[in-house]
Amino acid sequence: MPKESRRYWLTFSAKHVRQPLIWAMSQKHPVIFDIRSANVGPELGLMAIELTGESEVIAASVKWLKRHGVQVDPI
Repeated sequence: MPKESRRYWLTFSAKHVRQPLIWAMSQKHPVIFDIRSANVGPELGLMAIELTGESEVIAASVKWLKRHGVQVDPI
């Protein structure tokens, strides 16, 4: 299947800001991630990320992030 790239804004709450969720997601799903921008503080984390892979894998990665408490919004 052809690969594609999609960009998202990720918002992490204080509870999740110190957890390695992007790394954990990449261990579960064969997706390439590129952090385009990030601003992380003790109470809130904002990140622009580009995910590259098969469409179904990207969708599964986004679903995984949402299940783990990350707000995911397409750019």
